[in-house]
Amino acid sequence: MKTIKHSLLAAFAFLPLSALHAQNAWERSLGQIRCEAETQFTASDGQTPLWLASNRYGLSSLESSNGYLRAGLFSEGKAAKGTKWNMQYGIDLVLPYHFTSDVVVQQLYADLDYRLLRLTVGAKEQPMAFRNNALSSGSQTLGINARPVPEVRLGLPTYWNITGRGHWAAIRGHISYGVLTDGAFQKSYVAAGENHAEKVRYHSKAGYLRLGNEDKFPVTFEGGLEMTTTFGGTVYNALGWDGVQSAPIHLPSGFKDYVDATLGLGGDTTDGDGYANASGNTLGSWLFRLNYKGKGWRLGLYYDHFFEDHSQMFFEYGWYDGLWGIDLQLDNCRWLTALTYEYLNTTYQSGPVYHDQTPQIPDQISGVDNYYNHNLYPGHQHWGQAMGNPLYPSPLYAQNGSLTFTGNRFKAHHFGIQGQPTPAVGYRLLYSHERNLGTWAAPFDCARKTDSFLAEVRLTPERIGRMDCKGWQLGMAFALDRGSLVGDNTGFQLTLSKTFAK
Repeated sequence: MKTIKHSLLAAFAFLPLSALHAQNAWERSLGQIRCEAETQFTASDGQTPLWLASNRYGLSSLESSNGYLRAGLFSEGKAAKGTKWNMQYGIDLVLPYHFTSDVVVQQLYADLDYRLLRLTVGAKEQPMAFRNNALSSGSQTLGINARPVPEVRLGLPTYWNITGRGHWAAIRGHISYGVLTDGAFQKSYVAAGENHAEKVRYHSKAGYLRLGNEDKFPVTFEGGLEMTTTFGGTVYNALGWDGVQSAPIHLPSGFKDYVDATLGLGGDTTDGDGYANASGNTLGSWLFRLNYKGKGWRLGLYYDHFFEDHSQMFFEYGWYDGLWGIDLQLDNCRWLTALTYEYLNTTYQSGPVYHDQTPQIPDQISGVDNYYNHNLYPGHQHWGQAMGNPLYPSPLYAQNGSLTFTGNRFKAHHFGIQGQPTPAVGYRLLYSHERNLGTWAAPFDCARKTDSFLAEVRLTPERIGRMDCKGWQLGMAFALDRGSLVGDNTGFQLTLSKTFAK
């Protein structure tokens, strides 16, 4: 009894202490604020080229003429020495021109850190894992191509050592729950009778393991799992086992449904009696990366294995599909600081045959996957942009009043290089070649190809003559697409930004 009493007293004593730590973290955050202002204008012949519109956290438009004014305020408070608590926050507002919405709340979030643990509430741009975010074509699951989702996210953003002083193993990851914000856009964008959904819930999780200590041995390994699920909400014109269901389907989002989304349980009765799959649209990727640290350079080899169901998740049909990548970082070469090459193949998708197990034919054949698409939901997209890799052409490019991914079976090669010739001049080059077959259900009459190119230069001079230019950045980019997949597009983009730090 005394033990319980002492525990309760200790708990109540801890509450004001925790509040005090949080207050101190808030006060520190007020003293370290960064303000940003940015304007961008894009002009194109045709639609906006792929690499002027992709991997920008959804802040882009396919209109031939588009742009925006952007303003943000971000706290960059760092934990004081000897303290365990820290707080950061940000607000990032955009006034766009010729976008899918009139006003964009790109980011609005608060981070509360305790040691290595972070709680994030709101919409925040989260980087990709295991790859160069500036040069990679993108992650197949948790990409940077669509607008951030407002969510509650608990995670370890940096690796946590779990092996004592040796530092030979570490873990990081997150779990989050949120709501997609594009319901009104979907309703206004799709044609009559096309599938769309409103008030859809979103769940994501990831866990990564690192083995090795590069300070003691040059080779390290990283591996992990990323998964997302969309569930709940109201779905219109869903595809059931007996055809399109015109009546709205109201899907629950109670506590049990959150548990089912987290654990991959539940059932989707629209598949037909006896054939219910897990509820919601669940997909993910296995990620693997091997690193080598040399003297003045680093080399990484990585693999991203995407899956839509258990057959691909547990490698029942092999490793035919996936993204293979290599990146090189050079510390002492200004003209070429990083290089990336990726090969992406999604043509197999478990094969061209699907058959559920029945008493008459007991063989289960789990083929005909349909990457990024789903029978209930519009698929792995947010505001019309793929939430994963943009080499899966986003629905907006089709301009057909549908949010279906019409080309998810393809092979692609992707190259990226960047450099910093002078402290004030940096550049980036991207090139992709893709050969797309459509989908298993609706193949193209003939393969559609596209070649996409980007050349970008960013200028950050501290002075021009007697004029102080500290904090200013001018970006100029030229891009083009050639081919039948997304059309022939040529565009130019101009970006001017200013950073004010307190």
